[in-house]
Amino acid sequence: MIDFFEHIPSYYRTAMLVAGLVLLWVIEGVIPRMRFSDKHNKYRHAGTNLFFTLTTAAVNLAFAFLIIKASMWTAREQFGLLYSLSLPLWLHALLAVLMMDFIGAYLVHLVQHKVAWMWHFHKIHHTDKEVDATTALRHHPVESVFRVGALFIAIVTMGIPVWMVMLYQSLSAFMSQFNHANIHLPHWLDKTLSWIIVSPDMHKVHHSRYQPETDSNYANIFSIWDRLFGTFVTVKDTASLRYGLDEYQDARYSQIGPLLKAPFEEVPDPGGQASLQQ
Repeated sequence: MIDFFEHIPSYYRTAMLVAGLVLLWVIEGVIPRMRFSDKHNKYRHAGTNLFFTLTTAAVNLAFAFLIIKASMWTAREQFGLLYSLSLPLWLHALLAVLMMDFIGAYLVHLVQHKVAWMWHFHKIHHTDKEVDATTALRHHPVESVFRVGALFIAIVTMGIPVWMVMLYQSLSAFMSQFNHANIHLPHWLDKTLSWIIVSPDMHKVHHSRYQPETDSNYANIFSIWDRLFGTFVTVKDTASLRYGLDEYQDARYSQIGPLLKAPFEEVPDPGGQASLQQ
């Protein structure tokens, strides 16, 4: 496994990403949590979200050299908290994935909800009114920079070799697709999964238009972070949730251009007037 993830070709990772997305897309058609308004809209919606996959890939490619070099440096110098603990390899790998999930996903996600100027970029993810597996791909390019920066911090502070970074990124990509997927799991199964990993119903709460629910359930792979830091929230019936943001219900915010420009514009007033977010 070490050799596989240390030398995994980029096209392997792309194939894994596409395979996971296609699998979940098929399952969504069989056991959907909610129904799309019409079939044509489902494909148009996916097209918009898939565009942001390209921008995310471009950002990740631009910073890949930095991530790889940082990871190789920590391994060569044995630098970082995990190296200082002299852990067996399996435990180093487990804690590395946990810490990358905490710093590179949960923590940076929470910060983007709390810091106004960062929220302006993250809100593009929350404007999606019909959440499905493709929503996992809907991130403004500037937000992708935030996430790469957080991953870099995790690698340098913890001490994480390249193969563990590749393993984490593969798990993270699939888990993000899975927990956004518009699938209806039996309640007992979804609840059981949510004790360990982020389940679809658990993450659907995060996409609620009701702010106390929006500001919850930030985790991506492991649900422990939300439970540990008091940000875990459940609702009785996720099928009754309304997705999106009140200010961004206009149909034009399903289009690529307005979504790219939205962080730099005045926040629309749901009542019809534009206003600046405080």
